[in-house]
Amino acid sequence: MLSGFSSPRRVVITGFGCVTPIGIGRDAFWDSLAAGTSGIREIESFDASGFDVRIAGEIPEFDWREQLNPKDRQHVPRTVPLALAAAREAVADSGIDPATLTPEEKRRSGVMLGTGGGGLSFTEKQFGYWFSGNAGKGSIYTIPASTHGGLSSELSMVFGLHGLSHVISTGCTSSTDALFYAAQHIALGRQDVMLAGGVDSPISPGILKGFEVMTVCTKEWNDEPKRASRPFSKDRSGIVIGEGSWIYVLETLESAERRGVNIYAEIAGYGVTCDAYHRVRLEENGVEPARAMSLAMQDAGVTPDEIDYVNLHATSTQLNDRIETQAVKLAFGPHAYEIPMSGTKSQIGHPQGATGAAGVGATLLAMNRGIVPPTINLDIPDETCDLDYVANTAREQTVSTALCNCIGFGSKNSALVLRSV
Repeated sequence: MLSGFSSPRRVVITGFGCVTPIGIGRDAFWDSLAAGTSGIREIESFDASGFDVRIAGEIPEFDWREQLNPKDRQHVPRTVPLALAAAREAVADSGIDPATLTPEEKRRSGVMLGTGGGGLSFTEKQFGYWFSGNAGKGSIYTIPASTHGGLSSELSMVFGLHGLSHVISTGCTSSTDALFYAAQHIALGRQDVMLAGGVDSPISPGILKGFEVMTVCTKEWNDEPKRASRPFSKDRSGIVIGEGSWIYVLETLESAERRGVNIYAEIAGYGVTCDAYHRVRLEENGVEPARAMSLAMQDAGVTPDEIDYVNLHATSTQLNDRIETQAVKLAFGPHAYEIPMSGTKSQIGHPQGATGAAGVGATLLAMNRGIVPPTINLDIPDETCDLDYVANTAREQTVSTALCNCIGFGSKNSALVLRSV
């Protein structure tokens, strides 16, 4: 795997945990994906009645008190308890008990997360306190908590891991990139175990207004939120913001086999490019996202016709869905029409920097349960989006090798290839 490395060690996923708009925990997430459940709903965390956009992929009934005591909760962004909940599930699933690790094993175990906004919503709230005469409600840790790096530090402290503790922030590609960099450190022998994935919670008044100003969110479906996110449908009209956390335990194939634990998949290849074109828009020709997918397949040593499933970025905007479709055709050639693909955002919205990790979670459903999740709300065929998006209903199919595609602000592109072991 990851053929660019000298003497690489193969890296596999042995633990998976998540907190999502369609279910808390891996099994709930998978069951909802397979059922085609939508997690889009009216925003409840603040009064959005005065906004043009009043819906989001918000997580209902998440009790942060199970993750942090009240004193700590006021000093950290919502992303911290979301990440802790997912990480605790992933660690338990992997069979690794951090409390029993030796000092040297803890030094060789680390954290690598991807996020887009990180602590931005937390900062917004604190500034609101400070400049409205309520400074006493603010946190003395506003500055460190507002930096992205604080996210991985919180996990490192909770689990007692003394290896690297990093956060990648490359927009919507953040967690795809984080998973690769975590795998890279293991492959090169620098770390043995990594907690890796993505977390984001960009649902706040200021962030929502920022998305409105960019005119990228759909405004037509406030009264029918479950129909709002509709990638590749001809009547799609923009993204729906979402939140969530998807965390994985990564280790070497040799270690996983020695421990006799379940292996979800191998991280087999990675590709990354940049359009170098625009702050938020893709270049029309789709060449660079196509090249990222091709590089990932080359890195994994697979050909396009060996890919059984593609999880797409699928933002539900007119431009991006059309260009991503074109990019897939460039990367896969005639085989593009034979591969089942799906857009997970149709069910959970757009969790920004956690997007790639969410797509990996959906891909593992296909690889481990033989169920390809659907792209829901694909009601009106678009002649410019003419691939097999597994419209509306999940499909039973064996998936051994899959590709997850991500496209981010700043015209960044990254792709991961996962392979069954």
